This record gives sequence, structure tokens and C-alpha cells, in this order.
Amino acid sequence: MSHALLNETQARMKKALEHTLHEFSTIHTGKASPAMVETVMVEAYGSTMRLKECAAVSTPDARVIVIQPWDKGLAQAIVKGIQTANLGFNPMVDGGLVRIPLPEMSRERRLEFVKVAHRLAEEGRVHVRNIRRDIIESVKKAKLPEDEGKRLEKDIQTATDKFIAEINQHLAHKEKELTTV
Repeated sequence: MSHALLNETQARMKKALEHTLHEFSTIHTGKASPAMVETVMVEAYGSTMRLKECAAVSTPDARVIVIQPWDKGLAQAIVKGIQTANLGFNPMVDGGLVRIPLPEMSRERRLEFVKVAHRLAEEGRVHVRNIRRDIIESVKKAKLPEDEGKRLEKDIQTATDKFIAEINQHLAHKEKELTTV
């Protein structure tokens, strides 16, 4: 019973951490990354799909994102999708490709993104703490022998501390990435 609860705790906290890291990856650092546009929705073939489902996204250098549609006819739809997503990019069609030159980021913009990263990290930490609370309630309801219950609560707290420390570590890295010009 206690192993199952501890495994569930770690699995759920790992998911919360991964979600937070994914959110971090969408923060624009001024350095080109496919993650910045892969989830943009594109109108194609009478339906809406993610950009990564209808094109290859690459970053030949740190200042440019290049999108190669599987079907050259989708280039305009991709440009429209990127403009609609309101990411602050100015995509251009170049032959069958879509090129996105990344604008230089101002200090103010970088600091705005640092605030966003802090908010996302706090959401991640809150999520981890909520998981701890839920599992501790389950431990109390499970009516385990007292010493086993105490040991399990201690292990759950250890896991909580570990995941929160990991979120903080990634936040520090992201902040450094955002403020380094």
C-alpha cells in the first residue's frame, strides 16, 4: 500500500515537473527553438492542425526559424496561423519555405519573460504541493500502522522537496538564459 502511494506521488509530481518544463520551453528567449511555433494551429485541408503535423520545423541558426511544409501550398496558411497566434513574429514565405527572423529582445521584454517564468515555476510548485496534500490525505484514510504512515509521509515530503528543488533549478537556468544577451 505505502509503495503504491509513494509511486503514485512520484509519478504525479514528475508529470507536474514535466508540464512546468514544457511551459518553460515555450518562453521565447531570443534564441530560435522549434518549440516556439510547433503548437501553432494551422488551417489545412478543411481542418485545424498543429504546425508540427503539417511541416518540418528547424533552426539553422539562433536567430531564424525555418518551416518546411509537407505541402508547399500550405505556406500561406502557416504564415496566417503564426500571425493569428500573436507571437510577435513576422513570418515570410521564401519559395516553398516559411522563414521567421527573430527580433532582438529588449531588456524590458526579457524581464517580462523572467516574470512569466517565475509565475510558471510557482504554478508548478503549487501543483506539486497539491499532490502532496492529496496523497497525505490518502495516507490518513488508508489507516496504516502509525510508524509506516509517518515514514510514508516523510518519504512524500522528501519527494516534494526534490521536485520543488528541481523546478527551482530549472527556473534559475531559464532566468539566466533569458537575461544573458
